[in-house]
Amino acid sequence: MSGFFQVPWSDYRPDLTAALGRTVSYTVVSFAGAVVLGLAVALLRLSRVWPARALAAVYTEVFKNVPLLAIIFLSYFGLASAGIRLDVFTAGCLSLVVFYAAYLSEIFRSAISGVHAGQTEAGEALGLGRAGIFGHVVLPQAVRLALAGTNTMLVDLLKSTSLLVTISAAELMSEGRLITSATFRALEVYLVISAVYFVLCYPLSQLLLLLERKVRAGVPLSPWRRRRIRAARALLAAEPAAGPGAGTDRKEAAV
Repeated sequence: MSGFFQVPWSDYRPDLTAALGRTVSYTVVSFAGAVVLGLAVALLRLSRVWPARALAAVYTEVFKNVPLLAIIFLSYFGLASAGIRLDVFTAGCLSLVVFYAAYLSEIFRSAISGVHAGQTEAGEALGLGRAGIFGHVVLPQAVRLALAGTNTMLVDLLKSTSLLVTISAAELMSEGRLITSATFRALEVYLVISAVYFVLCYPLSQLLLLLERKVRAGVPLSPWRRRRIRAARALLAAEPAAGPGAGTDRKEAAV
């Protein structure tokens, strides 16, 4: 192990920083797209219209059983041969979106189906429409059920950006390959690149685990929901103190 650290890392720091930024960009854009597409496919799977369910099922089964690497090649090289040329960023994000949307759709579908039917009936009793029941009753409960699987997919997607090295996407693994070509220090370079992925993924997974625990404990995450809960608690705390006196005042007013 003597003379192990011989790569002039200070010379490659700007390039590694830029590659790290591109890796994060691929992750954020692809995960956001996968969540939106996955939710749409999940709703189609739960639709009462048979063709919609069949189309969503075909999409899910196809992209769950095709390797991500094959999808990347199809998006970048395959579409180009058919006259549809996508830049590297678009092809990479598209590949990650369609692949992970298939898995997220199953997670979302299971979570939505896991909400008790009585919750929908309660929403109908309150006079809510279908959109109101889904947005205010079903979806918040489904988020709690889907959070664990969704968090796992996010970390896995971050690691899978390394496969974009096959289309020279200029992310971390691509930069590692370039440094290896210049220094011929493959072991050292890829150990450092692996350490960077660990530094990215481990804190993210722990943060998501903490978020999951808070959600399961009933901690409100959005500011407006925290304000509503504080207002409700203030009203409940004021009721016992104002109860007897308020009742006497109401009786005197009635007399």
